[in-house]
Amino acid sequence: MEKVLPYIEANKERYLKELKEFLAIPSISSQKDHDGDMMKCAQWAADQMRTIGMESVQILPTGGHPLVYGNWLHSPGDPTVLFYGHYDVQPVDPLNLWTSPPFEATIRGENLYARGSADDKGQVFIHFKAIEAYMKQVGSLPVNIKLLIEGEEEVGSVNLDRFVKEHKEMLKADLVVISDSGMYAKGVPSICYSLRGLSYMEVEVTGPNRDLHSGSFGGSVHNPVQALCELIASLHDKNGKVTVNGFYDAVRPLTKAERVSFKKLPFSDKKYAKELGVKQLYGEKGFTTLERVWARPTLECNGIWGGYTGEGAKTVLPAKAFAKISMRLVPDQTSAEVAKLFEKHFRKIAPKTVDVKVRMLHGGEAAITPIDSPGVKAAVAALEKGFGKKPLYQREGGSIPIVVQFKNILGLDTVLLGFGLPDENAHSPDEFINLDNFFGGIRTSAYFYNELPSFWKGGHKRK
Repeated sequence: MEKVLPYIEANKERYLKELKEFLAIPSISSQKDHDGDMMKCAQWAADQMRTIGMESVQILPTGGHPLVYGNWLHSPGDPTVLFYGHYDVQPVDPLNLWTSPPFEATIRGENLYARGSADDKGQVFIHFKAIEAYMKQVGSLPVNIKLLIEGEEEVGSVNLDRFVKEHKEMLKADLVVISDSGMYAKGVPSICYSLRGLSYMEVEVTGPNRDLHSGSFGGSVHNPVQALCELIASLHDKNGKVTVNGFYDAVRPLTKAERVSFKKLPFSDKKYAKELGVKQLYGEKGFTTLERVWARPTLECNGIWGGYTGEGAKTVLPAKAFAKISMRLVPDQTSAEVAKLFEKHFRKIAPKTVDVKVRMLHGGEAAITPIDSPGVKAAVAALEKGFGKKPLYQREGGSIPIVVQFKNILGLDTVLLGFGLPDENAHSPDEFINLDNFFGGIRTSAYFYNELPSFWKGGHKRK
């Protein structure tokens, strides 16, 4: 590290120049007009891999946008890291809300603004530069590494599962590292070790065989909109607990150590409510807000519709009503089982005055990496050295489906070593990456690769 750290410090300006080149490519995976830019961006990533010393660099075709792969495998006896990231970005609309052009990276104050700066080009580039520092100054890496950068994350990674299943040997490793997440707050380094899963449902409630005149028929049949609202309202009790039978049976409880760790985070219910514009928070009784958001399962109505919703009045009693309902899941729950429990419960509580249909639209599993695992321990040590203070532990309320797929297909746990911030505007105008986090991320990534072998072997930290 005595050679690596000065190199990182001496090349900061060049790093920013190169990152701006990467960010200038409008690699919007969801828009056909940018297919050429997607290939250009894949080529840029491949060229960068070769420049930093990676071998076997390939642009690999898929049914959609290509993957970029490279490796360095000359550290026998040390662990092999599979680093995953993505080079595609979200659309930039509405363009008029950007302070500076989305593909002209601009520094304002402490931040660099551009589409992809945080999600995920900037964080991929962090690892490129950490690897480069080793290869240029030491001539080798402390670990074996495989880089897999995809171009379809923002459109659901539609071809990634198949690729991973068909290339198990190529992707064989000891653990996965992903930097596509964030820290708890600026100046608060943290390690995310768990993600929630999802069961996403659609329900349909049918009453009469056609829309009816509410004056002529109102009071004689159960309005499907009313019935649906009554059903949804019954899915929580007065304490905010989900009433679906068996919903909590498989939930892995938080440990005492986790609850203590969450309390150390600088979180205020009052500030949180004010930022969201609500007078009072709501949720399952007996748990803190962070526990409810990160480590407890939830059930939410994401959308509801039926009847007449256009301009003016139309006195109709609708024949049907619909709702989208999502359930965020925690470790040990499975999306298929929870979907079955929900359907069984919803059918059971439906009144005889209406018919109901329940469809599962999609699902994904929760993921957790033990905090005492070698990868997480190495990440914690690296964050402390990279940012100068001990990191805290956090979970994430959302989902990253590929984390579960890496576990199911390759048998690998994932270390989420993210350097974004909660207000980074990912997917929104004026997306940014904080420069302190960017350079701290490069130092931390370098420390991580240096720390990992000793933790993996159960030895002492490297000096």
